[in-house]
Amino acid sequence: MPTVIRKRQNCGLSTTFLSRCGSRELRESCLTPDQFHSCFWCCFTLQNWLLDIGRPLMERSPKTLPRSAMYLCIITFVMGSSIHLLGESINQRLLISGYQTHLTLRENPIIKSITPHTLIDSFELLQYYDESLGLCMWYVPLFLILFLYFTGCFTIVKAEKKMPVSAWILLGPSGLYYWYLVTEGQIFIPFIFTFFAMMATVLHQKRKGFLPDSNGLFLLYSFSISLFLVSVWVACLWNDKVLRKKYPGVMYIPEPWALYTLHLRDKHTTLTD
Repeated sequence: MPTVIRKRQNCGLSTTFLSRCGSRELRESCLTPDQFHSCFWCCFTLQNWLLDIGRPLMERSPKTLPRSAMYLCIITFVMGSSIHLLGESINQRLLISGYQTHLTLRENPIIKSITPHTLIDSFELLQYYDESLGLCMWYVPLFLILFLYFTGCFTIVKAEKKMPVSAWILLGPSGLYYWYLVTEGQIFIPFIFTFFAMMATVLHQKRKGFLPDSNGLFLLYSFSISLFLVSVWVACLWNDKVLRKKYPGVMYIPEPWALYTLHLRDKHTTLTD
């Protein structure tokens, strides 16, 4: 009992407020000191960069998540990544043969030379499975799992809601990776919807007296940095006429590989020669 009283005094919480937290388990989780999962976020960031694939460790979330939703997301995630990696292996062979990613499929010289021309329809189907269906099945479950994890990253321990040094060190690589996902994967809509959902969750939980812990702040700041980098990326390439032709409309977010084949590949080849 004295231990509980000291915890309540350290948190600056009244008995009346704790009684509104609900069940006994929720009250105990509210009184548990916040701990930044350095090992989890370090491994997750390294895994994203080295393997270009994300597998969040949902068991580290302070909140119990529905198992059926987790398994469904993971199954869809694996199927989508398999489809995308299969299509990506074929695309890499095309790049070696001279495929130019800054042009549309039918405008590429290497595709125009294919005979019979009916094979072009097969390549368009492959591109749809790779860049549309595969990426959606890959990244939509990833963002959903991240959001489910984020919903469990709230605390009423106001004195411990700041991020440690290890979190600030990982923040740059993490935010840069999400920028890469949004630009190269062309998944701005799932990304921005997840970000808005996270912000709405913060406002909703704040009314109840809860604030994001260090893990929630890490995710929120990572998405904020990524959104800033995407804005800078679009602003720098806003007047590029060639990329504008491939990415028409309001959702103008060029891929890094398209920029490479348009402006950098020839220079790189010249330097190596």
